[in-house]
Amino acid sequence: MSMQPAFLIKKKRDGQELTTNEISYLINGYTKGEIPDYQMSAWLMAVFFRGMSRRETADLTRAMVRSGERCDLSDIPGIKVDKHSTGGVGDKTTLVLAPLVAAAGVPVAKMSGRGLGHTGGTIDKLESIPGFRCALTIEEMKRQVRTIGLAVVSQTGNLTPADKLLYSLRDVTATVDCVPLIAASVMSKKIASGADAVLLDVKTGSGAFMKEPEDALLLARTMVEIGSDNGVRTTALVTNMDEPLGHSIGNALEVSEAVTALRDPRAVPDLVELCLVLGSQMLVLGERAPDAASARHILEEILESGLALAKLREWIGAQGGDPTFIDRDVPLSRSVTQVPVQAFRDGYVTRIDTETVGRAALVLGAGRVRKEDTVDPRVGVSIRKKQGAFVRRGDDLGVVYSAGRGTDEAVRLLAQAYQLEERPVDPEPLVYYRVESDGVVSSGPGHNSDRNP
Repeated sequence: MSMQPAFLIKKKRDGQELTTNEISYLINGYTKGEIPDYQMSAWLMAVFFRGMSRRETADLTRAMVRSGERCDLSDIPGIKVDKHSTGGVGDKTTLVLAPLVAAAGVPVAKMSGRGLGHTGGTIDKLESIPGFRCALTIEEMKRQVRTIGLAVVSQTGNLTPADKLLYSLRDVTATVDCVPLIAASVMSKKIASGADAVLLDVKTGSGAFMKEPEDALLLARTMVEIGSDNGVRTTALVTNMDEPLGHSIGNALEVSEAVTALRDPRAVPDLVELCLVLGSQMLVLGERAPDAASARHILEEILESGLALAKLREWIGAQGGDPTFIDRDVPLSRSVTQVPVQAFRDGYVTRIDTETVGRAALVLGAGRVRKEDTVDPRVGVSIRKKQGAFVRRGDDLGVVYSAGRGTDEAVRLLAQAYQLEERPVDPEPLVYYRVESDGVVSSGPGHNSDRNP
């Protein structure tokens, strides 16, 4: 009787904990098609309202990992460190961070996804590079990591099929916005991907899924707990997505900006700073440095020496891409019309609604509304003025790169995203919190919160 789906739905609806075997039964049954959508939908809604304990969430994650294959990276020397971002606007961090960390001697074997909605996907960005091949087999990925220390590939094989099924169901049953379900989804993929350690970049702000830092902190803590409970050393940083990261939003534009950041770190200070903060944690996780300060010193030297840019060039070539655009300084975003968006008054930029900027790129064709949509790698948005800048009426706030689709709407949205005031406001910190595997939560640099994390 206890293994009937209706009983387990009722049990969770009434606020009781499910056993390990009961959770395994639900996930196995749904993955095999033995439990119908309507019953799993009811259970997801019960979880949405009643939540899950730490043990239940870890059990759910393990069941999702066991639903498919698990990538074995044990034959690659060193501690393999993966990184995951919960998504943002202009978040081209992996394009800078992966070659930077690999050049420091920490192997990076990463599976990434495509973008959906106003947030971009790493695979879409990489595929804007002519010839770049993301669909490597697991063996090809492992061979490349052994050779050059780095590979980023599209999610492949039969990894976590339960997650794919559950996510599709959550998407149409209003159960996406649920911390234990989000955490289990993210961490099941990370664990199945085979990394020894994981760094999580949990975004918060107007361009993030979690708008408030404390909500993002709850998600970060939950994912770190899952990692710890599944034997994967995990650290999370809660970082600011209250304005676009860097200046460029759009696939080819973001690749070009990543090259700029590696060539001249001072040209994109917020992107480079975030990569140094994240990279320092990855070096600590990979036991390449004893602490974040030592790790940062290593990364700054690699960045200044040009070794990270050389590693990017080597990485692109290894996956079939043409890296000559780096040396020739030829923009990948060609054959598009550039339309400036001008300030409507004098004032300080006090806010940029980042989700609105993401929507501007979306209507141009830089992202997907549905998973089956295609993207135009050439189009996007460039932010010329960021928070704290003073502008005069008629100054360029940004530029829309259009191939003919959605130009007027994108211009309207980009102008709407800006808030100009007579006085500047104090900037928010880049990093709000750091969460460690041992449960320690600390504020990020420059963040003085009166609230107890």
